[in-house]
Amino acid sequence: MTVFKGYMKIIGQNRMLILLYVAIFFGCTLLFQFTAGKSETSYQAEKLNIGIVDEDGGSLAESLTEYLGNLHHLIPVENDVSEIQEKLYYREVYYVVRIPENFYEKCIKGDEKLSVTKIPDTYSGSYVDQQINSFLNNARTYQAAGFTEAEAASALERTQSVKVTFLKDGKNTEDAPYVYYFRYMPYLFLALSGFVMGNILIVFHNPDLKKRMAASPVSGRRQSLEGILCMSLAGIALWIFVIVIAIVFFGKDFYTSGNFAYYLLNSVFMLFVAIALAYLMGTIAPNRDALTGIANIISLGMCFLGGAFVPLEFMGNDVKAVSQFLPVYWYEKANDILADFGHLTASAKGQFLRAIMIQLVFAAAFVCLVLVVEKYKRVDS
Repeated sequence: MTVFKGYMKIIGQNRMLILLYVAIFFGCTLLFQFTAGKSETSYQAEKLNIGIVDEDGGSLAESLTEYLGNLHHLIPVENDVSEIQEKLYYREVYYVVRIPENFYEKCIKGDEKLSVTKIPDTYSGSYVDQQINSFLNNARTYQAAGFTEAEAASALERTQSVKVTFLKDGKNTEDAPYVYYFRYMPYLFLALSGFVMGNILIVFHNPDLKKRMAASPVSGRRQSLEGILCMSLAGIALWIFVIVIAIVFFGKDFYTSGNFAYYLLNSVFMLFVAIALAYLMGTIAPNRDALTGIANIISLGMCFLGGAFVPLEFMGNDVKAVSQFLPVYWYEKANDILADFGHLTASAKGQFLRAIMIQLVFAAAFVCLVLVVEKYKRVDS
């Protein structure tokens, strides 16, 4: 197992690099996980601080006050211009309604408009305007139908606020915390595999070392098998490490989720892609400096364009058209499907399986490229 020990020794020499990228991965994961806003599962209208000056005191004026109180926070305001202006200036209120005396006769039967004072050119002002106009239009409808003021007020009070109910389509209304963890996993796999495994291949592709190995009693076939065994074990160890950390960190919510096995499957396929791509980078890179540049460009470029650092939903169609030629795009596509569905439907499962199979095609393509490059190098030498 001389070759195997040589591979493991090189991996040990890169332990600080491994720790660096693991730290970057966990740092990015924690940062985005705790700063990402959570979507609300129910609709709730925005509530503002508004003031009401009621000079009427009638039943319809009370109904309007109650209506606005259900939608906003009512702040006591005196019928004094300077006080109103002061409260608006200091943003204690954003909107003040003055209900005139004989409100029903003037504003419902007549054409007089409600006197309002608001912060000019703001969304909040237009927002309350629409709500008040809705109330007044409903009141005028009841008045036109022959309702008295008291009857119109009673009918308006019975009007219920619209309740938004989300359909049960199997979709999650917010992302689970571990979604972010798996979203950035391609960067860890690509960067670590590229640098560590690429460095191993560069060392073993040294012409002098290759000649010494060719003269050794260990057959070329066994040397290749030991190299493959070492890289496979290193990749599996990395995968087990990140999965164990996920289980420890996210606990029961993760390993009892309906998509636990699918997250594992998707990450394994991404690992295959990363190892195959790392082998290709190590084969084509002439030295460590070149490998550093190649690995950085590929890992960062794929993660930015593929949806790891910038979610796919924020990308334009032109960018997505290019991203589809990258394996990370299909990993993130599968990850987004798992994030959207607590339990995969038949349709979602089909899309997920398609995404991971495309990753496998990319891994096979990289292996074929490695074989072509190595054959070319043997012929050239």
